[in-house]
Amino acid sequence: MELVIRNRRLLESDLATIRGLIQSEGAQGRTHLSRCLCRLWEWRQPNGAFREIACRDLLRQLERRRLIELPAPLHAARRPGYKNRIQAPNLLTEPITLSLDRIESALRIVPVAAAAQRHLLRDLLGAYHYLGYRQPTGPSLGYLVYWQDRPLGCARFGPAAWKVAARDDFIGWTPEQRRRGLKGVVNNDRFLILPWVKIPNLASYILGRMGRRLASDWQRVYLETIVLAETFVDTERFAGTCYRAANWCCLGSSRGRGRNDRTHQLGQPIKSVWVYPLQRDFSRRLLTAS
Repeated sequence: MELVIRNRRLLESDLATIRGLIQSEGAQGRTHLSRCLCRLWEWRQPNGAFREIACRDLLRQLERRRLIELPAPLHAARRPGYKNRIQAPNLLTEPITLSLDRIESALRIVPVAAAAQRHLLRDLLGAYHYLGYRQPTGPSLGYLVYWQDRPLGCARFGPAAWKVAARDDFIGWTPEQRRRGLKGVVNNDRFLILPWVKIPNLASYILGRMGRRLASDWQRVYLETIVLAETFVDTERFAGTCYRAANWCCLGSSRGRGRNDRTHQLGQPIKSVWVYPLQRDFSRRLLTAS
């Protein structure tokens, strides 16, 4: 038997290793297990950090498939009460109605790095984005947008969806090519302009500036090359106008399965699928990735 989870091939011998690790180390908790497994496999990101979050997700997926039995959590999961820690930040909400050319010279797009920036990104998304905040389960890169000292919005990029028919047809890759090349695609899973910011064309302007720096910022943080960005727009809420104006390309509609649904069971709203090439030869790079 062979599985592919989190872009890692798993053989029966790998499952035997995990079961043995659970038996010998499971009493110390799931986080400890994921750390041990990462070190045993030398499973690292290109920047050298262990893939602990991905490893914990891999273990949970194996348990859902009834291939392993994880020990009970030592502590209550964070997520059920996590929303209680997300509060609307104390911001000035006086409307900003200036034209783009009035603010452009003082507009800053700042990659999220420090803890205070991560907390602000979390609180802005939790308070004002219609999908709320969700902890990323893989590499992610956030941006905060400021005019002078006032936040105007934010965005986040993270792991690409595993399988999207419109995107996969556009790239033209086989399932094996997709498995190898998916690390070259990132997903814009959150984009927010704060509700009191009323500046025409601001959203597309921000998307354009982020698109021009995203690949180099990702390379700096993760030492990985990305060549294509994707996003999904809820067609019942938005038309995707700002993405179109920022030169993103609409490929069609999703099938309502959700970004990581591999079992055809997760019903989701239909969304339009958009992509933005970060390199001119993105297709060749994705098709020939190793």
